[in-house]
Amino acid sequence: MDVVIRKAELQDLDLLMRWRMEVLHEVFSIPADQPLAELEAENRRYYQKELPQGGHIACFVYIGEEIVGCGGMCLYHEMPSPDNPSGKCAYLMNVYVRPQFRGHGIASRLVRWLVEQAREHHISKIYLETSEAGRPLYQRIGFSDMKDMMELPHENEQNQKEYTYNGTNDPQY
Repeated sequence: MDVVIRKAELQDLDLLMRWRMEVLHEVFSIPADQPLAELEAENRRYYQKELPQGGHIACFVYIGEEIVGCGGMCLYHEMPSPDNPSGKCAYLMNVYVRPQFRGHGIASRLVRWLVEQAREHHISKIYLETSEAGRPLYQRIGFSDMKDMMELPHENEQNQKEYTYNGTNDPQY
């Protein structure tokens, strides 16, 4: 199977958007006929800003002339620290291969291509979120669980509680 990975450019914006929306519909189990106009517009603006500035790298996976997958990576800086002296980070996302092409090592090649792109940018902190189905793939490549991360779930404004710091590690609401 002749697999080719091609870096996406801004002129690929419409194609990127079609693939991004396909991924969102599948990953979040959104019915294909459910419109996501606002989310689509935000993703379009994101690509228009970040691709030319180098803040995002996207790619397509081809078998012959057919696109069978895509992937992306957000590049950004955090504060430098002993475990990441440069502060450069890469966050892999939108890693996707159409179901009928899975199980042939395509996703592995795609992830390795993205990691190589990060390395070319001298980025050593590379991370991602995964589904349970994708976890074995990433583990085989060398990714490990980040047990020291937490997330504050998105809540609408009505449900947010005001936090007051009381000088201890105990939150006061």
